[in-house]
Amino acid sequence: MNYKNDNLDELLEYIDPAELSYQDWLGVGMALKDSGYDVSVWEAWSARDVQRYHAGECEKKWRGFNGSDTPVTAGTIVKMALEGGYHPLSKAPDKVLGWDDVIGEDYTVTSAEDTQELPIEEPSFWDPAQQIRRYLETLFDMNDFVGYVTEVWKDEDGKYKPKSGSYDRTAGQLLQELSHYNGNIESVFGTVTPECGAWIRFNPLNGQGVKNDCVADYRYALVESDNIPVAQQNGIMHDLKLPIAALVFTGGKSLHAIVRVEAGSYKEYRERVEFLYKICDKNGLHVDRNCRNPSRLSRMPGVMRNGKKQFLVETNSGFGSWNEWKEWIESVNDDLPEFEDMTNAWETMPELAPPLIENVLRQGHKMLLAGPSKAGKSFALIELAIAIAEGRQWLGWQCAKGKVLYVNLELDKASCLHRVKDVYTAMKIPPLNLQNLRIWNLRGQTKPMDKLAPSLIWRAKRENFLAVIIDPIYKVITGDENSADQMAHFCNQFDKVCIALGCAVIYCHHHSKGSQGGKRSMDRASGSGVFARDPDALLDMVELELNEDLIKQLKNNEGCKVCADYLSRYAPDIIRNASPDELLSRNAALKLCCDNLPSEIYEGLKTALSASDSYVEQQSAWRMEGTLREFPKFPPKNLYFKYPVHEEDKVGVLKDLQTDADLTSWQRGAKRGAAARQRSEKAKTADKNAELINTFNACNVNGEVTLKEMAEYIGCEPQTVRNRLKHSSELYVKDSKVYRK
Repeated sequence: MNYKNDNLDELLEYIDPAELSYQDWLGVGMALKDSGYDVSVWEAWSARDVQRYHAGECEKKWRGFNGSDTPVTAGTIVKMALEGGYHPLSKAPDKVLGWDDVIGEDYTVTSAEDTQELPIEEPSFWDPAQQIRRYLETLFDMNDFVGYVTEVWKDEDGKYKPKSGSYDRTAGQLLQELSHYNGNIESVFGTVTPECGAWIRFNPLNGQGVKNDCVADYRYALVESDNIPVAQQNGIMHDLKLPIAALVFTGGKSLHAIVRVEAGSYKEYRERVEFLYKICDKNGLHVDRNCRNPSRLSRMPGVMRNGKKQFLVETNSGFGSWNEWKEWIESVNDDLPEFEDMTNAWETMPELAPPLIENVLRQGHKMLLAGPSKAGKSFALIELAIAIAEGRQWLGWQCAKGKVLYVNLELDKASCLHRVKDVYTAMKIPPLNLQNLRIWNLRGQTKPMDKLAPSLIWRAKRENFLAVIIDPIYKVITGDENSADQMAHFCNQFDKVCIALGCAVIYCHHHSKGSQGGKRSMDRASGSGVFARDPDALLDMVELELNEDLIKQLKNNEGCKVCADYLSRYAPDIIRNASPDELLSRNAALKLCCDNLPSEIYEGLKTALSASDSYVEQQSAWRMEGTLREFPKFPPKNLYFKYPVHEEDKVGVLKDLQTDADLTSWQRGAKRGAAARQRSEKAKTADKNAELINTFNACNVNGEVTLKEMAEYIGCEPQTVRNRLKHSSELYVKDSKVYRK
């Protein structure tokens, strides 16, 4: 049974920590951690034991609960709660879903009050041998060993109790003997005590005993309930469509349903029986838990008990197998909505969820940001978190203002907090609503998403977040990312967070390895295509290659800004009278500065220009495309990544650049060839620069080097050396002499 379906923190109300041993107290903590709860739940419950509670002790012990091959599970808490007075059907607060459950399921089909009573009738013609023969043929193969009991003993209260009985004959042998003795049951099974009847074990044995270890096949389970009339028991069993192999009237106040569970091991048998019993309990058939053992005795049909017949009511009713029944019970009460009649809905259409990101994503929906490494995806998500917290624009899209949780799975705490502050500063946004931005630092402490989701929901359910941002998801992926069914289960965790918290979930994922050429934007994310189909909005980033002409233009633009800044500070009259042409050309602006700024200020300007050039060289350019479910497709958005933030290209400089995905196969081949030639030219240039440095060092004997000396050393004309020095990053020439920069 999956006890995680229970609301464990509410079950703790039935357990008094002051009455537990130290070991049982530890067991509660281990069970809570195994079930995905936070240590604060254990801490708050433990504090009820005023005499033994010590602050901080729970946290210390919690860190030591690292799991084992035989973990303490939620069943421990359920057992303690049952002993403390909890009843599964008692009125409790709203049920908390287990993470393997279908959303909304509670498995309620009927009840003792709602069922149609089905009275049972004794057989009109009583043939005891036919009763047991039909039972054996239905439940057993001919080579199965069958356990049965006819011998009894009396306890100290005078009640009849069955002995261990027989277990060394097969169903085939018993049937043969019934034929041999002309249907005389007692000649085959032994003398039956009429006051108490006889018993039979419903699972085949191995012929060596009657304990659970002697069960050869975990084929059936026993369902018995005697707290409501037999007709109601029969009605509920039929309402539940239990996969009943044989239904036996006990001659008392109950029916014995031999139900197919078809388990492959004892562990699976226990799990299936607990699930079966839970379904019965939820529907008003309160099952006797003492019947759950696979070697349990049931009533043998075809014998008398206190003047009443033990007989077969029916065989092979309900579903034909455990799997068919389980699929049905999980689907029949799924709380799915009814079909909509468009006639009724036409005039009263429900309101759409308001946008979280204008024209991209609605509140309560899911978004995936995909891209390769170095795209600055984490920075983009931090920018988005800030935009939501402050109600600002993100990459040109207006965001709703509200609380947002950024789940950091990759950076250490200090790095993450500094990064958020750096992005705030670079975006030039006043931090007026820092209370709206919450960060959950989980590096080194996270767990798979199906375990993380319950903890996240439990912590965040009172926060009213507009969005939860999870960065990055490879840290919490459960299963093989190339498996569609496993990734569907993984993505379902985001749905659970959305539904439980009423917020949007935004997450990022990396591109698959290799070239993305020829792929659509929605197909570039690594792993299963589920990543493309699951989110309501998929934003994909691909890099644009900045060519030399564009880099030169960007350096010109940034250089003009630097020059204008210096003129504004140190020569305001000059900049007021400067023409647009002078301020839009780096060389012209630099000449203005050279002519009008003091020499020491001008030297600072040259340092600033060098830093500006380095800043441009570090920039990258990106194209963002979107696949949207709720909004029209937007034109590709071109961005610069200027560490640590992205900026939209509002001028349109990047719009004509092609990505690798835009090129045909022959264009990509030509590009690779050009890149190889460019690398070759760069290597030649590097060799020439190295030759210049070596020549300069060789000629630098007296602290002075001339063009003529270097030309003679290399064996060329002085003008050739002068031309090569124009491209040197370390040397320059002035008045026919060469100096180191």
